[in-house]
Amino acid sequence: MNLTSSLSASSRPLAPFGWDEEWEAVFSSYGAQGLLPGRVVRVDRGQCDVVTDDGTVRADTAFVTPHDPLRVVCTGDWVAVDPAGGTPRYVRACLPRRTAFVRSTSSKRSEGQILAANVDHAVIAVSLAVELDLARIERFLALAWESGAQPLVVLTKADLVPDPVTLGHLVQDVETSAPGVPVLTVSAQDGSGLDVLTAVAAGVTSVLIGQSGAGKSTLANALLGEDVMDVRATRDVDGKGRHTTTTRNLLALPGGGVLIDTPGLRGVGLWDAGSGVGQVFSEIEEFAEGCRFHDCAHESEPGCAVLEAVETGALAERRLESYRKLLRENRRIVAKTDARLRAEIRKDWKRKGAMGRAAMEAKRGGGRQF
Repeated sequence: MNLTSSLSASSRPLAPFGWDEEWEAVFSSYGAQGLLPGRVVRVDRGQCDVVTDDGTVRADTAFVTPHDPLRVVCTGDWVAVDPAGGTPRYVRACLPRRTAFVRSTSSKRSEGQILAANVDHAVIAVSLAVELDLARIERFLALAWESGAQPLVVLTKADLVPDPVTLGHLVQDVETSAPGVPVLTVSAQDGSGLDVLTAVAAGVTSVLIGQSGAGKSTLANALLGEDVMDVRATRDVDGKGRHTTTTRNLLALPGGGVLIDTPGLRGVGLWDAGSGVGQVFSEIEEFAEGCRFHDCAHESEPGCAVLEAVETGALAERRLESYRKLLRENRRIVAKTDARLRAEIRKDWKRKGAMGRAAMEAKRGGGRQF
């Protein structure tokens, strides 16, 4: 009897990496073929490192390299891999993902890029060494909500803000921009807040995301209890750091659970994240329920409850502007892969253009006389 058939899900060596009864059931047909279950811990140039019950193995991904970039093997995936004996060993199948963290690429092709798979918590690292960019945090949050994971904002380098009142104001600003999302302050320098973050990450899969210089690698080392990730100083002029992490790595935490560390993200493009945007700006969508028109664009329509909220101070104008911007961007991205939506947008453009021309004609007194 082999190890695959003799071990229960909870007693497998893979259990600390997130293997459970549900994965066991999904994998059963592959197990019957003699394949081994494993989790991808790193992908590099057509090959990947996969942790299995027999240890970590190197496997080729040639048989699971589809044309769709969102279906390529990714760190965090659960896969079926060849048993020992073959050289090279191959990944034969990917198990269906529970969650997937996706952004749009910076290329003109506007393809989606998957950053991590099967994640429970998306930990967004934000440095307090530089001025907060609330709009960028909202972008990260939209992608996190859309992925299916639970977002968590971690304000790093809290030791650089010794005044508790100032720190409290910064936390409040982020909380306002992140409704329903926990916001933690952490310092890897003095250890404050790490106990809370360690407890959150225990027993689950967390992905650590953020800009270069946000302190992700330092935070990862603190959670791991050892210097696994390379760390370099940030530039004093703008607080930015170099890409010390160049690949996405899945790392086992000493208290249980795993952490996926990612390279710093310069671009944070949305990818079909409409529901994620709605979650980030949930208060705006709640106000919108009181608008006179169900398709209100919250720009100049009469009876707009959202604009009224801005006028009364119940809603910050910055939040509304950010909401509009992300919705526009997401609509453009979706339109590039959705012919029907492209047609609707063109029709809307033509309608608005005709209205604009008619308005100009009327203003100049050139409208038709009937």
